[in-house]
Parts: sequence; structure tokens; C-alpha cells
Amino acid sequence: MAQSQIQEQKQEQRQLQSISAQQLLQSQLIELPLQQMTERIETELHDNPALEKKVNDDDATGEWPSAPADGDEQEDFDAQREREERSDALDAALEGIGRDDEELPVYQGGRQWTEEQEQAVYGEERSFYDMLMDQVGELELSDRDRYVLEYIIQSLDDDGLLRTPLSDICEQLAVYHGIDISTDEATQLLLRLQQMDPAGIGARSLQECLLLQTERRKPSELKELMRRVLTDFFDDFTKKHWDRIQQQMGLGDTQMELLLGELRRLTPKPGAALGETLGRSMQQITPDFIVDTQDDGSISFTLNMGDMPRLEISQSFADLLTEFQQNKEHMSRQQKEALLYTKQKVEAAQSFIDAVEMRRRTLATTMKAIIKLQRPFFEEGDEELLRPMILKDVAELTGLGLSTISRVSNSKYVQTRWGTFPMKFFFSDGFVTSSGEELSTRKIKAALRQLIDGEDKHKPMSDDALREALAKQGYPIARRTVAKYREQLGMPVARLRRS
Repeated sequence: MAQSQIQEQKQEQRQLQSISAQQLLQSQLIELPLQQMTERIETELHDNPALEKKVNDDDATGEWPSAPADGDEQEDFDAQREREERSDALDAALEGIGRDDEELPVYQGGRQWTEEQEQAVYGEERSFYDMLMDQVGELELSDRDRYVLEYIIQSLDDDGLLRTPLSDICEQLAVYHGIDISTDEATQLLLRLQQMDPAGIGARSLQECLLLQTERRKPSELKELMRRVLTDFFDDFTKKHWDRIQQQMGLGDTQMELLLGELRRLTPKPGAALGETLGRSMQQITPDFIVDTQDDGSISFTLNMGDMPRLEISQSFADLLTEFQQNKEHMSRQQKEALLYTKQKVEAAQSFIDAVEMRRRTLATTMKAIIKLQRPFFEEGDEELLRPMILKDVAELTGLGLSTISRVSNSKYVQTRWGTFPMKFFFSDGFVTSSGEELSTRKIKAALRQLIDGEDKHKPMSDDALREALAKQGYPIARRTVAKYREQLGMPVARLRRS
């Protein structure tokens, strides 16, 4: 009997790397800035009675000690602290009891400053983020949807637009936060965000942003004309080809003038518009790192821990656990359940304390590497001294993963002698010339901005002319690269810069 071969095609989705609960907790703590850490620790203290604030702590000096930024000391982050295996027969017998207490909410904690600390706070107490969170609080959402919506808000750029693809956000939520959500579900939540104030918030493009603002207007003939311009003639609109739009739409001069007046009232940056409405100094910035540069050139830094307390295991829970374990041979079922509950809370508290310490070590090591790579800037404060530096450079120097460096750098600020900067400020790509010289794209962009700012506005320079001028300054880049950098700087083409 002949054997037949059957080819079968299967589609499988596998998670390539298993992420433990402790690793997930650490990644969540690492990516949050100081203020959110402070909020989360209070909730963790409230939810887990086995976790307490340290009191009468003689070692609490009010801040983490200053660390020399140019030391060669490296910490081994690959070796995670492992607690001893508890292998008594009672664990197996009680494995199925008290399951409802096993899954603990993930929050964060930290360490307390006992001295009064100076924070770099600019403006009022409420931020742009706070305004959106207030509106989220008025929505009827499940805890899961609320978390996802808040995550989307955190992904907004400063101008209020969402440039991170929803598919990437869904992937981040699945990998780092253990939340499985489809792109369609995330889209529905984004639509809820786009209904908030100001109009245009959460748009994924300039066109969508302007259309969202137009849709908020009362029905009228003018609204339909605006919608038609933004949908059918958007390319001409961005290039300010008003005559062509007027001709193709068959509008008179008066109609066109009125239409242009209304279109110009739309804002391409709804986030900035909200800031102007509520006060331009709305943003509050608290530095996560404080870098101190001495006159002799030595550099040290401290990790700002704000009002976060140091944590410890509750002594009453520890004593109770010891008492139960010493008498476990004569325990009733109710006492065994109490033992399991106590063990779960104590282990969860210890895991949280370990994750907080790992966060501190990770942040300190990352900042030390950044200072080492960008030392000239921290010494002089000149932006042009920033060398090309990407996540990979810091990862190689610290031994940490790229995703870890990315999370550390997100939403954190560094206070220096020269001002307070977002941590991402110190990262930039490099451009390698034909001779092998590496130039910072930040330095090239600064030179490009100077050229455009100083040009004759009656005869603005084309991209090709800008390329030639940059080449004379030692920046031999292609015309298409000039165009890309010009767009990243938010500067239009020469025709639109003409006054």
C-alpha cells in the first residue's frame, strides 16, 4: 500500500520569550517617572498589608549618595536575586487554597528623602496630562480599557498628536504590561480620546487633526466647504495653492476669503492650544536625576527619589509567618489558609522591594553611562558638544537590553548646571562622512536652522542651496537628507518661506 504525503499548513503564534511576573514588574517600574512612582507606591502600601514604610531609619540621608560619573564600576544585571526555594509538603497541599489573593496589582515604591528637596517645577500644579486624565475619569470604562486609554494618552507627542502606530502600542501593552488588546479595540478607545477637549487631540496625522476640529463645528455650508478642502484638496491646502483650490471649487473671492479665514483658525497642535488656554506654564517638570558639575570638571549625580519612602516587610506579618510555620503540624484548615495568605503577601512585598531596588540600580547605571558618553556637554553645556549616541551605545556600555534603556529614557528629566532636559535630549543619530568622520545629526540640524533663520526671506534658499552651504561648513550631506532634516525641524520648503 503506497504511503501518501499530506502537506499541512498551520498558522501559530508563539511568544518567543517567557516573561516572569518579576521581570514584568521591574519593566513597569523602570519606565515610570518620579511623580508616577510616588503615586503608585501609596496604592501598593494600601493594597498589601505586609508592606510598610521604614520608620526611624538612620540610614536615610534624604537622597541616594552622589555617584562619580566616570567610575569603571559595573553591576551585573544578568544575575537576578533569587529567594530560597521553600520545599515543604505543606506548600503543595495548600497550593489550591486562597487563589483569589495570588494575583496582586502591580504598583511601585521607592525611597524617602528626609530633607527638604528642591524640585525644578515650572508653572502651575496641573499639567496637560492631568487635564486629559480628568476627562478620562468622567468616562464609563472597565479597568482594562481605562488603563489602555491612559497608556495611549501617555504616548501622545507634545503637540497632542499620536504618531506611534496603534499596532505598536498594542504590542507594547502585551509584552510589557500583560494586556492583550486588538488594534480594533484600541481604535475604539482612541475614538473616545478624540472626542475629548481640545478638538483634534489624539489625531494620527495633520489631516485627521484638522478634520476632527472641523467636525466639532455646527452644520453649515461653510463647514462642508472646509471638509471638502481638507479631504479633496489637502495637498493643495498644505502647499497654500489657494488660487487652484478656488478655481477647482468654483468659489468667488468673498467666499474664498471667508473660507481661508476659518481654515486658518484651525490649529495643527491641539496640545499646545490647550496649554495656551489653561496657561502656557501648565507643564510641571520634576527631574529624575540631578547632575552636579564642579568647577574643577568633576561630575557626580544623584537619583531624585522625591517623597517616596523606603520600604520594608511588616514586622507583624513576618512574626506571624514565623509563628505559623513553627506550629504547622498542628494547624487547622483555617490556620493553613491564614498561613498561605500571609506567605503570599510577604512574598509579594519582598518582590516589590526587590523590583524597586533593581529600578534604582538600573536608572543609576544608565545615567552614569550617558554622562560618560556625553561628558563634554555636561562640562561645558554646549549643545554642539553632544556626540552621536543611540540606545545601542548605552546598552553596550551598561550591559542592559535596548528595551530597558528605552524605558529608562522615556518621560524622564535630567537637571544639570546648564538647565533641565528630557533624557531623550542626549540621544541623536550619527552621520558618517566618506572620510569616516562621524557627525551628530543634532549638530547638522543646528547648522541647518542657522542657515534658514539667517537667509534672505525674499529669496529663501532651496534644499540644493542649503546642501551646498552645509558642505562648505563641513557637513557633506545629500539634498534628500537636507529635506528630511528640514521637515523634522518643522520648516517648510523655500517657496513657503518666502515673505
